[in-house]
Amino acid sequence: MPADLIAALDIGGTKIAGALVDGSGELPVRARRATPAREDGATVLGAVTAVLRELAGSPLWTRVAAVGIGSAGPVDASAGTVSPVNIPGWRGFPLVAAVRETTGELPVTLVGDGVAMTAAEHWRGAARGRTGALCMVVSTGVGGGLVLGGELYPGPTGNAGHIGHISVELEGDPCPCGGRGCVERIASGPNIARRALENGWRPGPDGDVSAAAVAAAARAGDPVARASYERAARALAAGIAATAALAEIEVAVIGGGVAGAGEVLFAPLRRMLGDYATLSFVRGLTVVPARTGTDAGLLGAAAAAARGTRLPGFGTGS
Repeated sequence: MPADLIAALDIGGTKIAGALVDGSGELPVRARRATPAREDGATVLGAVTAVLRELAGSPLWTRVAAVGIGSAGPVDASAGTVSPVNIPGWRGFPLVAAVRETTGELPVTLVGDGVAMTAAEHWRGAARGRTGALCMVVSTGVGGGLVLGGELYPGPTGNAGHIGHISVELEGDPCPCGGRGCVERIASGPNIARRALENGWRPGPDGDVSAAAVAAAARAGDPVARASYERAARALAAGIAATAALAEIEVAVIGGGVAGAGEVLFAPLRRMLGDYATLSFVRGLTVVPARTGTDAGLLGAAAAAARGTRLPGFGTGS
């Protein structure tokens, strides 16, 4: 049988998803477990191993050529380790070595989740065919990745483009990463909801205090909910414009749960981008929603892994 599939893992603070991915972007086999994010490192690894074993139980596993992992970060691809901010039990955790214990001699590629999403969007989504792009995941955290010169650029450790921990407020709130005023501390879903609650927004009868509930309230005209999204949009605009000034990207692609707010987020973001992207070479910068949806992490992990395998169809931007 041909070795024409990639086994992909998408590891975040909420879920651990896995799939076998082919060169046309189809996912014929899937597996998923909840992330035991507050448990110890061995327990979290147990969930990863369960996903891998479920994938390996498929008859299609014999066609797997490589394994790709997109993980919440920071990651260190050069060392094969991960230290996700939202998984405290993993600090410098040797994830690549642990995955090899299950997958054997298959080559394993590790990238941050933002880089994985970027690979997906450049292969199958809104950054396809673009020479320079910043792709962002705005959800429980804020991650990102870069396309430079028409190619995915993960950087030496797999973290390049991690916009969530650019500081946009020098005296801002402390961030769990150790910095202050980070984009993530302002624009992530939990922080949008936190700020709305602190400023007087109250949930409906269902008690939903998620960012999606704040977005619904903003859509219905609640001024506090709207202000929380506008503040998130301003933080994103500042971070995107700074990235454009450094790297001359032509498009910013935004996915993740917070992007599901639609124009509640995108309308003020596009407006506020004009306050920051003022130099002549960044004024044409556009902001668009991601297209690869909830499979972005899996598609991108597969695309990143396939860069060294020469499998047909997986080339980013093709």
